[in-house]
Amino acid sequence: MTEANTIAATSLINEDLAPIPMDKRTWGTWNYAALWISMSLCIPTYTMASSMINQGMSWWQAVLTIFIGNSIVLVPMLLNGHAGAKYGIPFPVMARASFGTRGANIPAMLRAVVACGWFGIQTWIGGASLYNLLRAWMPSLAPINNATLFPQAIPGLCFILFWLLNMFIVYKGVESIRKLLVFKAFFLPLAAIALFCWAIVAAKGLGPILSEPSKFANNHDFFTFFFPALTAVVGFWATLSLNIPDFTRYAKSQKAQLRGQAIGLPPSMTLFAFVGVVVTSASAIIYGSPEWDPVQLAGKFDSKIMVSFAMIGIIISTLATNIAANIVSPANDFSNLSPAKINFKTGGYITGIIGVLIFPWKLMADPNGYIFTWLIAYSSLLGPVGGIMIVDYFFIRKQKLLLQDLYSYQGAYQYTNGFNNKAIVALIVGILPNIPGFLLQVKIISATAFPQWISHLYNYAWFVGFAVSGWLYYLLMKKNIR
Repeated sequence: MTEANTIAATSLINEDLAPIPMDKRTWGTWNYAALWISMSLCIPTYTMASSMINQGMSWWQAVLTIFIGNSIVLVPMLLNGHAGAKYGIPFPVMARASFGTRGANIPAMLRAVVACGWFGIQTWIGGASLYNLLRAWMPSLAPINNATLFPQAIPGLCFILFWLLNMFIVYKGVESIRKLLVFKAFFLPLAAIALFCWAIVAAKGLGPILSEPSKFANNHDFFTFFFPALTAVVGFWATLSLNIPDFTRYAKSQKAQLRGQAIGLPPSMTLFAFVGVVVTSASAIIYGSPEWDPVQLAGKFDSKIMVSFAMIGIIISTLATNIAANIVSPANDFSNLSPAKINFKTGGYITGIIGVLIFPWKLMADPNGYIFTWLIAYSSLLGPVGGIMIVDYFFIRKQKLLLQDLYSYQGAYQYTNGFNNKAIVALIVGILPNIPGFLLQVKIISATAFPQWISHLYNYAWFVGFAVSGWLYYLLMKKNIR
């Protein structure tokens, strides 16, 4: 990528977007396994699993649901990762093949907005941890109440303080986060083991925990919850299933990324989820009702030292995860919209503002909202993108991309003024079937506004969007098959 006409297209290539040469592709199998183990060990993984217990699943039903969901999402993860490993290109560049050199900003923005949402959720977790740390030493402070539109004054202030800490790190740059990531890699596994041991001791063995039955009265009630829960699990990593080329571009070989991801993703998610369901089940035995939020659970511990230790760990771990996973990527995506006007810092500030506007404390207040409103809703946007990109790369392009044209406004991926209208049409059509169910979920429409089967499509949002957009894109583009 050194020809003058390519380099002149400054908005299409820079040091971060350029293909990684073979001599700099150093990631092996265990690098990818370690990557997924590190990313899986986070509070939202625990929360997702424990929220299923809270909604009525037994421990084995919740763990099996998470294992199946992560095994499913592993497939698009490996497929989208192929192009990154073969050509050394990141996600936005790969998206240019299907959406166009300018149209690639559409999936990039969808991914960025989702990352903003995750930033808000992680920031609320960090702020709530800070508040519970204060409560450990000032018991007169009231528990956090998420029933109102806005949190109480002091929890809200803690949220703002933690938000400002994130923004300060954006201002200073992300180099300082490396030490925090190292801390997270050591602390969270130890914290998970400690929490697991506490649950066993407090509940007087695993027997009482594992004997807790499902709360569903019959199979119909179970499957009514199971399928949207499965969609939520798939949606959990829907973002990474798109931008996984950002990581696989450093792979030594296809075998390295294939084996590493298969070893790292489903097992680590399932094991950490198991910790979540065991602890949540234990909390039901100990406190009389299941506590799905680890921050709230830690706040119930009698020992001030134990609460402080847990909260400080959650704060630092959440900060590390938030910067690395939820700011760097969307900040670059926003910057890609207008490189001359939006730099990394400005993109990070935009991420922070949007993250607040989604009202993350309301999402985390209710496991039903966390699963049905957040996880499923954004999977309905990202499933169609994944279907289009995979069909384009494997069935339209036959795994052959014109590397130089991906960085040129005059190349094969220019389409119409930089936009592939067929991809955009397929994207919109794939999203449409899920809109009625979402509107029903957020109570904008009544249950009688659409036929019941249309509203129920939302429970399978990622799968519906992936299939509809992928198939329609193939029909529209089949004349372009090489």
